[in-house]
Amino acid sequence: MENGFDTIVLDRKDSAFTKLGRFRALTLSGKEISEDGEPVGRIVEITKKEDELKAKRLAEKGESVIISAKDWKVIPLENLIVHFRGTEAKLFMMARTAEEVKLFFETMEHGADGVILIPSQSDELTKLRKMIEAKAPKLELREGKIVVLRQLGLGDRVCIDTCSVLRIGEGMLIGNQSSCMFLIHSETLESEYAASRPFRVNAGPVHAYILMPDGTTRYLSELSGGEEVLVVDSEGHTRKAIVGRTKVERRPLLLIEAEVDGRRYSTIVQNAETIRVYSKGKVVSVSKLKTGDSILMRLEKGGRHFGMYVEESIQER
Repeated sequence: MENGFDTIVLDRKDSAFTKLGRFRALTLSGKEISEDGEPVGRIVEITKKEDELKAKRLAEKGESVIISAKDWKVIPLENLIVHFRGTEAKLFMMARTAEEVKLFFETMEHGADGVILIPSQSDELTKLRKMIEAKAPKLELREGKIVVLRQLGLGDRVCIDTCSVLRIGEGMLIGNQSSCMFLIHSETLESEYAASRPFRVNAGPVHAYILMPDGTTRYLSELSGGEEVLVVDSEGHTRKAIVGRTKVERRPLLLIEAEVDGRRYSTIVQNAETIRVYSKGKVVSVSKLKTGDSILMRLEKGGRHFGMYVEESIQER
């Protein structure tokens, strides 16, 4: 739990562990794993070809399987993955080291649906957590040229306060169009007017999109405490953060329009010195931006329907 894993498999006699904290508890009984009495999956020990075929038959019936083997070097992992494709069953692997977990998720690109880790040593949990964080996807960011800076009237804008301390260079991707989002920097830097709020991103108005960890978009007005958001730095590295709260307040707004490859995109931010973006390789307050300055952005083709990517022609202005 201290390493961030909140689904734990317990033997029936170990139910007292539930007193240590709140987590999703699965129960192992013989070769079956269940949750609240409902079967989750069946363990299949693979030592020979017949065991592989048994797992295949279970997959064809729609039963999820947890594969266990003493020597993964002799197990045709690619075959197992193929057997489960196109079925409603899930393929889980039983691992004992963080390196085995890495192998199971990377085999044939698709990998296993999940892994149950029985760590050979307690530090394997820490290794796995670091490995997961290191493999967070990296996004491609582009520089656009600012062509319009226009003061607007008052509007409802959203501050996202996270449960993490954000670093200089980190922020969130926000925009008026789902095809282009701007890197809005966190309030990690102090100013002569306000102390730093290193957990906060003053993101934009309630209608704006934010890019989420699963690649979908949400409206800023939809976010609430307990959800995960995507944190992005100026190099495109990403990580997740938990929302502690959101604050909606009426504030003066500023329109920013930028051009990339002959197309214009826009976002709206609070018109204040403490709101910053990434421009010319450094963090810059929006109060100091000028037309012609660069600004860091994330571009996508296609559009969004209920926040999910779709390959169709959609124009948002």
